[in-house]
Amino acid sequence: MSGESADVVTQRLGRYLAVDWGERRIGLAVSDPSGTIASPAGHIVRRAGKRPPIAELVRRAQVLDARGFVLGLPLDENAGETDRSREVRNVGAALESRTGLPVLLVDERYTTAIALRAVRELGGETRGRQGDVDALAATVLLQHALRSAELGGAAEEDA
Repeated sequence: MSGESADVVTQRLGRYLAVDWGERRIGLAVSDPSGTIASPAGHIVRRAGKRPPIAELVRRAQVLDARGFVLGLPLDENAGETDRSREVRNVGAALESRTGLPVLLVDERYTTAIALRAVRELGGETRGRQGDVDALAATVLLQHALRSAELGGAAEEDA
């Protein structure tokens, strides 16, 4: 992958599509054109035993006029690689190859927990709303990447 740091996100104005990669669902979020605010953008249901839905991610990026991707990197509790993080790295490479758009990998540990807590604190129910929770987790991920870029930090694990 391009090995770009998070500050690239704000240097290139435009929308970014965040991807919270899961076994059953892929949560999506998109930034506003100024790269300031992240909003949920739905989810994709994965089919067991099928290839990753790269074409659908590319289609969504085109529809949303995305200028790049922010992929959640599912590391273990010690920031080590997992089978899923290797899968996400492969997906990122495929997205970059097919679109020519930059791909930023961001440590996604705890994004789902933060999303669940936010829903509960607002008095909401999570039962039957897993897709909404996944999209909210992608929003947390993207907002973290955008905030890190504004602060001049780097939110990426170098590939």
